[in-house]
Amino acid sequence: MAFSTNLCSFFVLVSIFIQGSLGELVCEKLPTDICVLAISSAGKRCVLEKYKNENGATEYQCSTSEVVVGSMSEYLETDECVKACGVDRNMVGISSDNLMEPRFTSKLCSPACYNYCPNVIDLYSKLAQGEGVYLPALCKKQQRNPRRAMVELMSSGAAPGPVSSNDVSSSLVADSPAPSPASSFI
Repeated sequence: MAFSTNLCSFFVLVSIFIQGSLGELVCEKLPTDICVLAISSAGKRCVLEKYKNENGATEYQCSTSEVVVGSMSEYLETDECVKACGVDRNMVGISSDNLMEPRFTSKLCSPACYNYCPNVIDLYSKLAQGEGVYLPALCKKQQRNPRRAMVELMSSGAAPGPVSSNDVSSSLVADSPAPSPASSFI
């Protein structure tokens, strides 16, 4: 049974590869089990979305996001990179929250992932950057103290000083910082 499932997966991947080389890789035409971490011919990331069908059951579909990958297109992530980096092809949306988990950052920063899986590293570099963190620095800190790595990089370490009443009135007029786009799901 496993052999026939693997053989079927192989033929699906080969047909998508042929389609990609002869035409376009379109996210909406991808099977849901290889959607996540794929990049369309237009250079946009494919995302897995869930919806309720007419019977009320949850179903999934592959869709094109608005997130553009500058240096890659027509790309399907390999099973080796999925395993090496600790990512999940069934995730709906991608969040920077994973970067707070020591087990995840350990796999992401491993040489097998960091040196050989540019698509995954590009995605998580951008998510980290949206949180104000430089991924190579996170990986370096993760090697020394995995439990504190992300927290240390996100924290400036300096506590704000006391505020006078004059400072309060002027601070009410100041622009508030924009929310981080990476903290939301992609």
